[in-house]
Amino acid sequence: MAMASRKSLWLAALALAFSAFAGAGRADESERPQVERPLGVVELFTSQGCTSCPPADVLFAEFAAREDIVALAYHVDYWDYLGWQDTLSRKENTERQYEYMRAFGSRSVYTPQAVINGRVHVNGGSRGEVDGALARMARSGEGMRVVIKVSRTSDRVMIDTGDAGSGPSDAHVVIVYFDPPQTIKIGEGENTGRKMTYWNAVTGIQTAGMWHGKAQRYELPMSEITKKGGCAVLLQSVGKDGLPGPILGAAFIHKP
Repeated sequence: MAMASRKSLWLAALALAFSAFAGAGRADESERPQVERPLGVVELFTSQGCTSCPPADVLFAEFAAREDIVALAYHVDYWDYLGWQDTLSRKENTERQYEYMRAFGSRSVYTPQAVINGRVHVNGGSRGEVDGALARMARSGEGMRVVIKVSRTSDRVMIDTGDAGSGPSDAHVVIVYFDPPQTIKIGEGENTGRKMTYWNAVTGIQTAGMWHGKAQRYELPMSEITKKGGCAVLLQSVGKDGLPGPILGAAFIHKP
C-alpha cells in the first residue's frame, strides 16, 4: 500500500507540472523565477522505437519539469527500421549524438543515452546514474560555472553571459528549440500500443555566436522565440575538431 501511495503522489505531482507547462501561454512568464546557474544539463537521446526507452522517457519527464535542470530530448532516427518511424526524430539529433560519440572516443551510439553537462554519458533510464553524475560534477566544479541571464524587450531577447573565471574560456552560444509536451500513441514497432508523453523534444539547434571568457551580450529577435514551443541556451565549448565539449552554462529562454 505504501508503494502504491508514493506512486500516486508522484503521478499527481507530474500531472500538476504538466498542467503548469501546458498553461504557460496563459501565465505571466515574467513572474517565473530564472535560474541563472542551474544544477546541470541533461541531454537524453531516445526513440519511440526503442523498447528500453519508455522508462527513460518517464524519468526524463521529471527532470524536464524542474527549473534547476535544463533537460533536452533528442529523438534519433536509426531505430525507425524496426517498424515505427519516430514522429519526433530528426537527422540533426542523430548527428549530434554521433558527434558526442566521437568526442567521448566511443565506438557506437545507443538509446537511452543521457549526456550530462556535455562531459559524460550514462544510462538515461537510471535515476542513480543521472543524479549521481549531476551531483558529482556540481561538487567537482564541472557544473554550470558561468552565469547566464536572459531578459527581453518587446522585439528582442538579450542573453548576458558572465566571466569565465578559470577553465575553458572559448565556447559557442547554442540555441536549442524544443516542442511543448505532447502525447503520442505508438502504432507499430516494438512499443506498439504504448501511449507516451514526450517532453522538450528538440526541433532545431543553431549557434548564435562565440564567447571568449568575458561578459558579453547576445541578442535574438523575439519573433524567433515566439514561434517555437520552447527554447534554451547552452554555453558549450567546442574542440579544435569541431566536436561538442563541456557545457559551461545554460538557461531557459521563457516566452512572453
